[in-house]
Amino acid sequence: MDPELEAFIPLFPRADLTDPVVERKSFAELATAVPAPDTSGMEVEGRLVPADPDVPVRVYRPQQAQGALIWMHGGGFVMGDVDTEHPWAARIAEGSGAVVVSVGYRLAPENPYPAALDDAYAVLAWTAEHASELGVDPERIAVGGHSAGGNLAAALALRARDEQGPRIRFQLLNQPGLDDRQETWSQRNFTDTPWMNRDKTAAAWRHYLGSRPATPYAAPARATDLSGLPPAYLATAELCPARDEGIEYALRLLQAGVPVELHQWSGTFHGSQAIISADISQRQIAELTASLRRALAE
Repeated sequence: MDPELEAFIPLFPRADLTDPVVERKSFAELATAVPAPDTSGMEVEGRLVPADPDVPVRVYRPQQAQGALIWMHGGGFVMGDVDTEHPWAARIAEGSGAVVVSVGYRLAPENPYPAALDDAYAVLAWTAEHASELGVDPERIAVGGHSAGGNLAAALALRARDEQGPRIRFQLLNQPGLDDRQETWSQRNFTDTPWMNRDKTAAAWRHYLGSRPATPYAAPARATDLSGLPPAYLATAELCPARDEGIEYALRLLQAGVPVELHQWSGTFHGSQAIISADISQRQIAELTASLRRALAE
């Protein structure tokens, strides 16, 4: 493990997601420790996207933005909101120059699949319809997310393709959880890795799926046809249960003719980019935002 990251492991709580209400409070406290960048150079505004129910979003608008990113937070489908995601959404907007629409989707288990995906899709459609108001080109809309948010971003790309929805230019998938089956080597063997392990992953999937069977829109790794999807940047962490499913999904995208940039970050664990002081975290964030800037400028 990267030595800069290893020193912080004792500070990460050993959450197991058995009590989502308690875990949300712990997650929110952890999020306050992540410093947010200065947002005085951009407009930051809370909005409600009309849907059933309405979806809260926070919009970050840097000056002279060319495109937009629909961004979904992580949290195992059960934790997180636009407040806990503020340091990351602001950082992505600052680094990429894109308008970032941070989505406060409904959480499981109170609202299992497909609630979160429906919320995200409503925000995608709203962003495309209001592109001129947001000051962006409607042909330059990307989707992205971390962890469970990466799942939702990949699912958005699949659903938009299948339903002839808004055109998505790019998908930004950071450590995505894509496969409920947990059959990969990393899922079977990473039982005690920091922050996210096999049992915690299984609990997240139980909360998210509820009594419903997994479909490709719930678990994108189950999709049999990945052709026609937008170009992707996909990053994985070495000591993460979702590592191998992310790498396999990237390979399958490539085999389906989809342009992919894949980066496996050595010495990292799931969510370790929250340790911003570490050099490897700074490199991860810089590469993530640079890939988005390039994709929306081309």
